[in-house]
Amino acid sequence: MEILQTAFMQRALIAAVLVGVTAPAVGIYLVQRRQALMGDGIGHVAMTGVGLGFLLSVSPVWIATLVSVAGAITMELIRAYGRTRGDIALAMLFYGGMAGGVLLINLAPNGSNANLSSYLFGSLSTVSPEDVTAISVLAAFVVLVTVGLRRQLFAVSQDEEFARVTGLPVRALNLLIAVTAAVTVTVAMRVVGLLLVSALMVVPVAAAQQITRSFAVTFVLAVVIGTAVTLAGTVTSYYQDVPPGATIVLIAIGVFVLLTALATPLARRRARALRAAREPDADAAGDACGAAVREVPGARRPADDVPV
Repeated sequence: MEILQTAFMQRALIAAVLVGVTAPAVGIYLVQRRQALMGDGIGHVAMTGVGLGFLLSVSPVWIATLVSVAGAITMELIRAYGRTRGDIALAMLFYGGMAGGVLLINLAPNGSNANLSSYLFGSLSTVSPEDVTAISVLAAFVVLVTVGLRRQLFAVSQDEEFARVTGLPVRALNLLIAVTAAVTVTVAMRVVGLLLVSALMVVPVAAAQQITRSFAVTFVLAVVIGTAVTLAGTVTSYYQDVPPGATIVLIAIGVFVLLTALATPLARRRARALRAAREPDADAAGDACGAAVREVPGARRPADDVPV
């Protein structure tokens, strides 16, 4: 295939697969915690890390990871302790991260807004071998955490009070989810872009939830959908010369709409089957009740009420 003949597309496809696996793997916990937009906030903070990487002439991926982790921990602490003014503090953190990234990249010797654009919206041609190495290491960390600690993370995401009663380290697990989300943002920024990474963390999960009922099946299907849409978007971007991030997100939304349309008749069919299963049980219960009444001495029968 022509697409596999070029080195930059080989790197882009590897990065796309890693992003497709990691983003929904973390996003399912964020959806359970009703923090679907957390990835968007971390993406704003990561812009400062990208600008700082250009300023220091260091790999922006690693610097963005450090800054994102610090920002995610700050966000989690604000969520836990900032009862009254937490929303204002988070807003300042998000906007400050975006402004800091724009300022720092323009102060860098070889930096410009054009460099920042590839991190904001994703770029296939700029994925370097060093980026692939960094993305692979970070993706391995994300997979180990989200799969290895899935029971504990699910318990914390579902009900913090219950998890605390069972003896789980709730605060540490909450911080771990935040750190893993931050790492995922930096993994995905080269393919999807910082401004669109939150969509890839949420939309495949929302699509999978339309036709699944258990957490495990939703997890697996969300990862399959995420991998499929990132590969499809990357290939489409190569042949049609369109932005990869926007293409991937629009394909993911299309999958969500398709599964939603399929889920409606499926839900109706399940409801009819459930009603049909309950009707024989109700008839059997009625027959048993009637038999019990007939066996009671002196009990009135339905025929006794008929006037002669």
